[in-house]
Amino acid sequence: MKKYRDHFFLRAKRENYPARSIYKLKEIQARFGIFRAGRKVLDLGAAPGSWSLGAAELVGPEGLVLGLDLRWTEVVFPGQVIFMQGDIFAPSPEFAMALRERGPFDVVLSDMAPATTGHRATDQARSAALILEALNLARRCLAPGGALVIKFFMGPEIKAFSEELRRDFARVKSFKPKSSRSESMENFYIALDYRGLKDSGER
Repeated sequence: MKKYRDHFFLRAKRENYPARSIYKLKEIQARFGIFRAGRKVLDLGAAPGSWSLGAAELVGPEGLVLGLDLRWTEVVFPGQVIFMQGDIFAPSPEFAMALRERGPFDVVLSDMAPATTGHRATDQARSAALILEALNLARRCLAPGGALVIKFFMGPEIKAFSEELRRDFARVKSFKPKSSRSESMENFYIALDYRGLKDSGER
């Protein structure tokens, strides 16, 4: 597999982060200021761990980061991070319990991406399923006024998805970090000021 040894890749190695994606999170924080000390964060697609580490730094030891990924990671996290291995489509009883006991969350992060097949329609469908599942989980777990950061790839479903976000959140912005690779089709929605299930409607 090709290694991208660009500025951000090398910087992540120097600064002891497991992946260059940490700088995307730092750009999001600099622009939108969604993290504060003591906040609780749910990190979906957390492996290899850069976003969980970055979020832990920003919320501090009084905060909490609960991470979930299909893959395990060997990263040693600080005490305010709980990392669990599992599938968002089939959450384990342990993860469901962690959500109940630790929530509601102030921020939900989703850097999830599907395993690609090379078949455009299949890959778009898998991506759409992931972002919708992340949104559905955020609806259940976010505190009113909370924020959702969600990675997406352009496809026929995105217009309808953005409309759903705008029903649930007071402000929705599309953002492409400078640290994203130039050839990457990824973008992020930054959805702010969650209205809560009372206003968005039970789904």
